[in-house]
Order: sequence, then structure tokens, then C-alpha cells
Amino acid sequence: MNYFNRVKTKDLNTIPRSKYLQHFKKLAIILLMMLSFTEVFSQQPAKKETPPPLPTRQISGIVKDSTDLGVIGATVSLTSDKDTLRTSTNSDGIFIFKDVKSATYTLVIQSIGYEKSPVMRFKQNDMIPRIVMDPIMLKEQKNTLNEVVINGTPSITYKTDTVEYKASDYVVRKNATVDELLKKMEGMEVGTDGSLVHQGETVAKAKLNGKEYLGGDIANAIKNLPAEIVDKIQIVDDYGDQAARTGVKDGDPQKVLNITTRTDKSVGNMMNMNAAGGSNERKEAGLFTTRINGNQQMGLNGNYKDVINLNALDGSNKNADARFSLRDKIGKKIEYNLNYNFTNSNGDNLNETESLSILTDGQLFSRSSSTGLQKSKNHDFKLEFEVNLDSNDYLKVIPTFKYGSNNNNTGSTSSQRGSDISMGLDQDRKVTNSNSRTAPDFGISAFYQHTFKKYRRNFSTQIDLNKDNQDNEQERYNFTTYYLENSTTKDSVLNQIIARKNLRDNYRGSMTYVEPLGVNTQFEVNAQVNYNGYDNTATTRNILTDGLSDVVDSLSNIYNYSFTQGRIALNFRYGMANTSKVRFSVGLTGVPALLSGTKLSLGTTTNRSSFNLIPIARFEYRWSRQQKVSLNYSGNAVEPTFDQIQPVRDVTNPNNPIIGNPDLLATFVHTLRGDYNNYIANSKLNFSLNANGSYTENAVIRNNQRVDNPDPALAGSKINETRFLNVSGVYRLTGNYNISKQLNNRKYNLQLNGTASYNHNLSMRDGILNTTDITVLEQRFGPKINPTEWFEINANIGYRNEKSNSTLPGANNNINTLSLNLDGRVYLWESWMLAYNGSKQYIDGIVGNTNNRPLVINASLERQLFNRRGQITFQAFDILNQNNYLRTQQPEDGGYINTSVNPMSRYFMLKLSMRLQKWSGAQGRGGRGIMRRGDGSFM
Repeated sequence: MNYFNRVKTKDLNTIPRSKYLQHFKKLAIILLMMLSFTEVFSQQPAKKETPPPLPTRQISGIVKDSTDLGVIGATVSLTSDKDTLRTSTNSDGIFIFKDVKSATYTLVIQSIGYEKSPVMRFKQNDMIPRIVMDPIMLKEQKNTLNEVVINGTPSITYKTDTVEYKASDYVVRKNATVDELLKKMEGMEVGTDGSLVHQGETVAKAKLNGKEYLGGDIANAIKNLPAEIVDKIQIVDDYGDQAARTGVKDGDPQKVLNITTRTDKSVGNMMNMNAAGGSNERKEAGLFTTRINGNQQMGLNGNYKDVINLNALDGSNKNADARFSLRDKIGKKIEYNLNYNFTNSNGDNLNETESLSILTDGQLFSRSSSTGLQKSKNHDFKLEFEVNLDSNDYLKVIPTFKYGSNNNNTGSTSSQRGSDISMGLDQDRKVTNSNSRTAPDFGISAFYQHTFKKYRRNFSTQIDLNKDNQDNEQERYNFTTYYLENSTTKDSVLNQIIARKNLRDNYRGSMTYVEPLGVNTQFEVNAQVNYNGYDNTATTRNILTDGLSDVVDSLSNIYNYSFTQGRIALNFRYGMANTSKVRFSVGLTGVPALLSGTKLSLGTTTNRSSFNLIPIARFEYRWSRQQKVSLNYSGNAVEPTFDQIQPVRDVTNPNNPIIGNPDLLATFVHTLRGDYNNYIANSKLNFSLNANGSYTENAVIRNNQRVDNPDPALAGSKINETRFLNVSGVYRLTGNYNISKQLNNRKYNLQLNGTASYNHNLSMRDGILNTTDITVLEQRFGPKINPTEWFEINANIGYRNEKSNSTLPGANNNINTLSLNLDGRVYLWESWMLAYNGSKQYIDGIVGNTNNRPLVINASLERQLFNRRGQITFQAFDILNQNNYLRTQQPEDGGYINTSVNPMSRYFMLKLSMRLQKWSGAQGRGGRGIMRRGDGSFM
């Protein structure tokens, strides 16, 4: 029975009023529902279109601590009017939010051991699908009950193209400079002249907070800046400014030192002054002053030295240099960097040289001595403008100007003897030269980059224009006596003026395009063209007895030529994400080249073209931030020079005419390099290993032949004639390692490193191909001991073996060198310091008259004044007077060249110095914490 019938069968009068109303409500609801369904099905309206989904985006970033290391496991909360999301940072401190609905959001970050971040509000571009945020810094908690020392905190971190040291882990005394800090770090070797070597490779330039500092001069930076302001030390493989912005690496990098300041010590003023006088009328003075305020830098550095040498010959050296640098901003978009450097040098020196050349049928021994007076002045000006045109466009313009002048006057006497008088090579010679040169150089460079809305897609182009002009005039007087068979002699006199003008124009243009293929991959295209144009004139005039002169056509050389080279590179790269352990790139470079020119003095013309293909291959694997391995292959094609391919007889030097070879091919060098680095934080053990090898195809070598002197007046004497040819098979293998172990909270540092190299060289003498194999083994052990604050001692024991095996007769040698070095400091009564260094060498195997057992001892006593802001120092150098300087060189023919220079030797100095400084912290806008990039620069 349905509901209606049940109602009808009952007496309505017997139903209570409340029950009646309840039944009526149910009936009304059922009727309304029936009518609604009827209306829907009867009308059947058209389907409405589904509204499009709201756009979403991916937001990622990195959370770092004060040491610039990623914070692992930090909780990151993102909220907006459409989102409530939470995630954690990974092992590199990176967080990623996907499908975020709003581009206006807030972030809150917290982690154990760190202060909870304030609520950070962001408003991003709503149309960007992938937003990569600037690094976010967390501060360590200061209210912990006890300080907890984590034994595994890494002091060294290996990043892509960067080795990073945490400065706070290396203890130095108050008022120490950066060079003293570097000496404490693993793999660093600091020279007394301020040079720096890292893991066997020379560091070429210095930066401060990612910006070139005082023109990049390393010695100025590390010997003047205080260690107390340093947060991190970075050694960077720098591929240039263009590569830094685009990520596209081309060519070989140079090592760069980047000093990152502590945030609380990034603003300051500093001035260092010193003056000294000593024995032999030595005088020195120096001034260094700098102003640093985050990215703003200003510096002035000047030095003067006057040295009088009292040895076999009185000599002197006067050197002065001044450098000014200013980095600042104009408005909000333009940043500029001005650098000016001036050097002035006057020198009066004595050089003595002896050499042995190996010939196919004997030996040739030469000995010479020369005195020289040199004067030079150089000006170097560079101005950089960096303009952020908008959020997507960047422009950098660099005009440069250089000017150098030199005036040299030298006089020399030499004697040359062969093992057989019939060779016709015995002669004595007296030469005087007066030479002057000027060299102005103008240049400008412009770099432009555009970044697209798609993340990592960018386009850039760079143009470089340079023009330099060298004028050189030389007056030469040459008197030679030839010793011939039958005890006869013949004299030759040359009195000539040689004028040379060299003009060079260089134009270079390049473009780079980067297209991201995915989150972890990208495709790169790089194209460039490089043009070098040369216009050279060399005119030789004979000075006659009546004082007049005439042009010698056979000794004059007038020619112009140009070398144009293009490069087109296609490259695929994997490993763009920060979380990627594997990174590699593969590609191919095509290099077309054209060499053309005209030798006006001889009426010859040259036109030759070439094309080379060079593969690109780089690989890197990172187990962690402290362990990585990398492998790089590179190829380089080098065209022969214009003189090497000219099929004419160049007799500019009558004793050594040169004849080119038009059939020479381009030299191609294959290079393979591998690196492995590992820092075990718990053991404070650092290990690094690198090896590289190169193989040369079509190397250009000289064929030196003895021929009869074409001068009828000197019949019976010999001259050397040089020709060129291609050979393959030249190669070189080199490897070095460095092991450093820190003990007892870095009071003891044990460092062991070594180098091994093998060179296989080819040379030719009188048409006979010769090989020379040079093997070098070098080992060094250097313990650094600093058990207490007042005592420091550093020892270094080195052994070097250099062995040469040659097919040339008499060219084999074996040189062994044992080096013992010791230096240290003793601090007494808080205000006195005694410093010392000594070195002893044992040299076996060097041919020639030289001191092969020198013992050199230097010492200084310093008294600190004015609360360690001033010092008075007495210095003694080479106390035993044994510093006889000798430089040995191994030429291609397997012989030797020994050069001795009159040294400074023993002298004493009294030095006064003052250091004034004040440092404070950088502040962000509105009292917020200041943000920094990975290279230390401020945002």
C-alpha cells in the first residue's frame, strides 16, 4: 500500500496535529523532488563547457647555513589562498613544490639546531612555470645548553669547478693576513712573493666576494687583507665571464682564488703602511688602503724598492708600481669597475750564461757575459660597465688602454768552441745593442645576454676589438773573430740600425644559444670567428764609415698577413639539476681556418685554408659534496705561423738564416685530464689526484743544419740554417697527488705530495731525427706543527730526479736535487716575534761552475706596538752569503743552458709598519638578513 492510500484509510480526525504536519512536510518534499527531476529530463539543456584548470607552477630553492652548506631535512611550509603544502630538503638542502596554484605565497622554514625562519612573503610572475628562488639562509641557534662539536663537519667541499674551504676551521693568530690562513689549508703552497699554487697548479687571479679585486693581483690580496674577515676560500676553475653567465664552457680554465667575507665583517676600512731601509743603500716603502662595503670595493696600492747590488759588478734595480681600483653602482642597474695600474722599472744587471749544444758529429760549447741597463714604463687602464637592462637582459662593456715603453742598452762578450776545429764554428764575438720600443694598445669588449621565459633558455653574444702598434728601433754593433783551419783567423764587423713596425688588428665575435631539453638536460650551440691581421716592416741599414747609412734589401723584411679562424660547436649536456650526481657533456667542434698574406720585400703571396673536427667530452661523478671524480678531453688545432710557411730565405740574422716550408700542416694536440678529490671529514683527511696526457700530431719542429757561410770573405766558416717540417709522436704524461692529514684539532698537519712527468720530444739536426725522453720524479713531505699559540714550525723535505735520455751523443744526464727547508715563528711576551727560514740544497749532475750546496738562512725579529697595530722589524737575508742564483734549462737537442744572475745575496733591513682597520657587518633592507650568492656576492 502506498503512502496516499494509507493516509486515506485512517480517520483524519484521529491523527494528532503534529503528526499531520510531519506527514505534510514529507509529502511536499517528495512532490518538489519529482517536479525537479521532471523539469531536468524534459528540457535536456545543452552541456556547459568545463572551465579550464587554473595554471600551476613548480617552485624550488635551496636552504643553506652560515657556512654556505645545504641544510639537510629542514621542514619547508608553503601557504597561499589556494595552497597548503609541506616538504623537506634533500641531502643537498634543496626543496621542490609541484603544482603550486598561486604565485603569491609565504614560506616558513625550521630545522633542529637552527632558528625558525620568519614568515617570508613572495610575489612571483604568474606566467613562469618553473620558479627557482634565491638561496635562503638559516641561522644557528644561540640558546643551546652546551656547544656540540660535530666531528664530521666538512672543512672542504668539492663543487662543480670549485674547491671550497671553511675558514673558521683553521686557527691563525690575531692580525694574521690571508696568506697565513692559506698556508694552513690542505693542498695550498704560498710563496714568499705572494704567489699561490693549489694542488700543483698555479692560481692566476684573485677575487673578493665573486668580484675581481684590485685588478686580480693575488699578492696584494693575500698579503694585505686580514684573515679575520674571511668566511670561505674558494679555488675556482674559471672559464671566463661569458661561461659564468651562460654555463657553456669553451677552452681551458684558469685557476682563480675567490675570498668570501663573513657577513658580519663585510663592511670595513683598512690601511697598511710600511717603510724600510737597509744595507747596500736598499730602500723600500709601501701603502695599501681599501674600503669594502658588500659589493662596493675601493683600493689603492703602491710600492717602491731601490736595490743596490755590490758583487762582481755594481748593479741596481729601482722598481715602483701603483694600482687603483674602484667598484660601485650608478643607480640600481649599472655597476662599474675601474682599474688603473702603473709600473716603472730601472735595472742595471750582470748575466753570465754557458751552454752546451749536441751536434751529430760533436759538441758546441758557448760562454757569454752581458751587462745591461733597462728602463721600462707601463700604463694599464680598464673600465667595466655591467648593466641589468631589465630582468631578462644584461649588457657588459669593457674599454681598455695599455701603453708600454722600453729602453735597453746591453753589451756582451761571448766565445764559442766546437769539439773539432774543422767544423768552422769557433768564434769570439763582442756585441753592443741599443734598443727602444713603444707599444700602445686599444681595445673594447661588449657582451650581451637575453634570458627567455623558459627556464635556462638564453642567448648571448660577445664582440672584442683590439688594436696594438709596436715600434722598435735597434742599433747593433757586432765584431766577430772566426777561427779557421791552419790557425787562420778572419774578422767580421757589422754596424747596423734595425727598425721594426708591427701593427696588429684583432676582431672576435661569438654567439651562444642554450636550449633546455628537460629538467636535467640541455643543448648548446656556440659559434665564433677570430680575425688577426698583421702588418710588419723590418728595415736594416748598414752604418758606413762616413756616418751615412744605406738599406740592406737582403736583411729587410716587409710583409702583411691575416689569420682567420672560425669555431662551430654543438654540445649536449646532462646533469643540470643540483641533485644530479652524474654530469657529462658530449659534442663536436668544427674549426675552419684561412691564412693569407704577402711578402712585399720578396714579392711572394700565400693563401691556405684548413678544416679540423674536434670532439668535446666532459664527465663528472659526485658521490657527495666531499668526493668527486672528473674526466675531460679537449683538442686544439694550431696553424703554422706566417714565417714558418714562407718558402724564402730570411737572412735578417746572417748567422742563422730561416727558410719556411709551404707544405706544413696544422698541428693538432689531443689532451686528456682526470681528477679525483676526496675529503673524509671525520678523519680530517684530504686526498687529491690529477693526471693528464697530451699527444701531438704534425708538430712543427726545426731542422738545424750547418752550411758553408755564403760570405766570400768568410769562406771556410759555418753558419746554422733553419728549416721546418711536420712530425708526429710528441707526447707528454703528467700526474700529481696530494695527501693531507690534520691531527689534534689541526695543531699538526702532515702533507705529502708528488709529481711525475714523462716527455717524449722530437728534434732534428742535419736532417737526422732525434728523440729526447725527459723523466721527472718529485716528492715533497711538509709537516706543519703548531702545538701552542706561541710556537709554529714548518718543515719541507723535497727530492727531485730529472733524467734525460737522448739519441744525440753526449746528451744524457741525470740531475738529483735534495731540498731541505725549515721556517717558523716564536711569539714571546705577547709583543715579540722571532721568525726564521732556512734552506739547504744538495745538487748532483749539473754541468758547469756553480754552487751546488747552498745554505740560505733568513731571520727577523719583530716588536709589536700600539696594541699590535704597529710593528718594528729587523730582517737579515742570506746570513751566510750563499745565494748564488743559477737557472738551468734543457733545450731540445739534449744539451743544457746555465744562466747566473748577480743576486741580492746578503743584506739587512729595518722596517716600520702600521696597520689600521675597522670592520662591521652588512645590513639588509628593513632590518632583514642580507642574501648572498654562492660566490659570496650580495644580492
